[in-house]
Amino acid sequence: MNATPLSVASMVFLACVVFAVYVIAGYPLLLGLLSRRGRQVTRVFEPRTVSVVVAVRDGEHYLRAKLDSILKLDYPPELLEILVVSDGSTDSTEYIAADFADRGVRLIRIPPSGKPAALNAAIPESRGDILLLTDVRQTLDPPSLRHLIACFADPSVGAVSGTLRIRAGSSSDEAEIGLYWRYATWLRERLARLESMFGATGPFYALRRSLAVPMPPETLLDDMYLPLAAFFRGYRLITEERAIAWDYPTSRATEFRRKVRTLAGNYQILRYYPELLGPRNRMLLHFASYKLGRLLLPWALIIAAIASLFLAGPLRLAAVSVQAAFYLLAALDGVFPSRFPLKRLSSPARTFTAMMAAAVCGLAVFFVPPQRLWKITSTTPLRDSQKEP
Repeated sequence: MNATPLSVASMVFLACVVFAVYVIAGYPLLLGLLSRRGRQVTRVFEPRTVSVVVAVRDGEHYLRAKLDSILKLDYPPELLEILVVSDGSTDSTEYIAADFADRGVRLIRIPPSGKPAALNAAIPESRGDILLLTDVRQTLDPPSLRHLIACFADPSVGAVSGTLRIRAGSSSDEAEIGLYWRYATWLRERLARLESMFGATGPFYALRRSLAVPMPPETLLDDMYLPLAAFFRGYRLITEERAIAWDYPTSRATEFRRKVRTLAGNYQILRYYPELLGPRNRMLLHFASYKLGRLLLPWALIIAAIASLFLAGPLRLAAVSVQAAFYLLAALDGVFPSRFPLKRLSSPARTFTAMMAAAVCGLAVFFVPPQRLWKITSTTPLRDSQKEP
């Protein structure tokens, strides 16, 4: 007997719902279980020469504090070199870097070309066995570099990500973004415990310099491109929870723009590394469930919404009502007062919906020059009582 339109709609709807539940909840549960018996990392601190590379454009508000935190690292100073790459800065970034010249900071100037070009310029100039790649905005805990370097005692480790801690925000928007970041961090940590991540924490990670490769200048995710080159040479990409960098909270609008670039970069990385979808990827199941799943999830939700319109009467009413209520709740979040009881539901709904929209907007990478997706991240100034000790 041929399937009726209603049965086809039911199967499509059910398939999309099952897929969405797997990506959102099922896979994290599976990953949590599998990671309990993951591969251990040998950690022994053995001092190595380290080149700290800070690529920056117009970072005058953060650079002095950044360099101070680097110079206060609990690490032998004779083994440390610091390179600041000014990517066409037009503010006082270069003057601030020059002020630190007598403390061993070397300034490299390039015309405005983007972060990948800045790293391409700095890495050949570096002399350390290990590259510490870090953004200008985050300050580093003094023992953080020691914790990162200890992981390289394990010969299977190619890159080590630090832990990004978000300072407490003053708005519910910032709190929800922090919650989303903790969820994403949990997934990456479990992947690292299991075997390997698929990239690094871009603002703060270390890489064996021998594994660094030149990047196309239009690369959107240098923190995937460089580590994946090591991954496909058989190395692990892991995290070190004790290596901490402190970041400022960002608004939902800022995070949305960042996620558009990040998810566009995931589309782009498939073009650079097509082997991610083939047998050379020893973590294929996890890449498909995590990275690819996130890209496909909004489309599954859209198809589910359309299919629900063709379901049988009571089922159609229930499916449409639940989806409408969820998206209405997300839409109304911006007008709810901060202490409104429904805020606990509306804020996560809004954040989730924004992340799904960002994945759809990430398709822009196929239609506009990738550099146009880069935006300077704006942060919220903190009161003294909100800063880390």
